[in-house]
Amino acid sequence: MIEVEVETAAWTQALPEAEAVVVKAAAEGLRVLHREAGEDVSNSVSILLTNDAALADLNGRFLGKPYPTNVLSFPAPPNPEGHLGDIALAYGVCAREAAEQDKTLEQHLMHLTVHGVLHLLGYDHESDGEAEVMEALERAVLEVLGVPDPYAAERP
Repeated sequence: MIEVEVETAAWTQALPEAEAVVVKAAAEGLRVLHREAGEDVSNSVSILLTNDAALADLNGRFLGKPYPTNVLSFPAPPNPEGHLGDIALAYGVCAREAAEQDKTLEQHLMHLTVHGVLHLLGYDHESDGEAEVMEALERAVLEVLGVPDPYAAERP
């Protein structure tokens, strides 16, 4: 189950189907990643579509970085309900990045949702090796969703 809370109207003003977009991306990410691992897909995720100020607050309180970022993931401890955790996305940062990277907001939102789901599943990008694994998984899920490779411009 994927629960979405749209806290900032800018999301739905810019992308009326924002809630459906994150549900589709998270569900596909869970399906593809669990299939690869041969695991059950019955996990839940909560997604908050909010603003830059809220992400700055969360980033400051939980990671000691008092500025907004595009996406934050908060993995849940093991629990009988199968709740993987929570994801929060900042409208201003996401919209600005999409424009700077010449992507649609929908494509960027799908990418960042999949990125957040991967963090909930324990993936990270702190080292080059971890980043390669995580980016390959992101590309695989995004390909299924019809989203172009978000890292293509970074490769020679």
